[in-house]
Amino acid sequence: MEAGPARSRRTGGAWRELDAALAALPDRFIGFLSVPLGLGLQETAEIVEQEVVGRGLHGIGELTPPPGGAGLIEPVLQAAADQGRLPVVVHGSAPTRTEDLATLAALARRYHDVPLVVSQLGGQHWMQALELVRDTPNMYLELSTANIVFAVRLAIKEIPDRTLFGSDAPYGDPVLARALVERVTSPGEVRDRVLGGTIAELVGLG
Repeated sequence: MEAGPARSRRTGGAWRELDAALAALPDRFIGFLSVPLGLGLQETAEIVEQEVVGRGLHGIGELTPPPGGAGLIEPVLQAAADQGRLPVVVHGSAPTRTEDLATLAALARRYHDVPLVVSQLGGQHWMQALELVRDTPNMYLELSTANIVFAVRLAIKEIPDRTLFGSDAPYGDPVLARALVERVTSPGEVRDRVLGGTIAELVGLG
């Protein structure tokens, strides 16, 4: 039997590493899969159906479009919508540009049932990312690799229900990233949401 387009693509090392991690610690990890960009609607839909939903994964990402190419994620958003509101994570730091962040916000408004997460606090464009996420109800901001503590503090203040803890491990340190969130929040509901409650809701665990 000839392999379908999705199955034939399961040869990358990153996908194998994901499989191994989930198999080793299924009670500690949930999976997101980074699907290829630049494919047509049908092929993208097949990959999402077979490799994300079919394997019991919880979302799509992290996607990294080329500079100026954020529009390439649209077929993925369509597939995520068709599969029932799968969250999609898009790389927020370089090579993402300001125009890419604007494109992501426009796409999020078009696919308003799909949670769209901008990672790494939008990188050096964190102020624009924060404003766009704040004004787009189905967008979320992941807080890793912040350049300044104030950026994390302001993001949580402006959108406490749509900011997500992240460490960018292995490049970042999860302990330090958590300490930063704890430094700029008080014990209670907001901190709990940032450190896990909101993402748990997005992936159906809350």
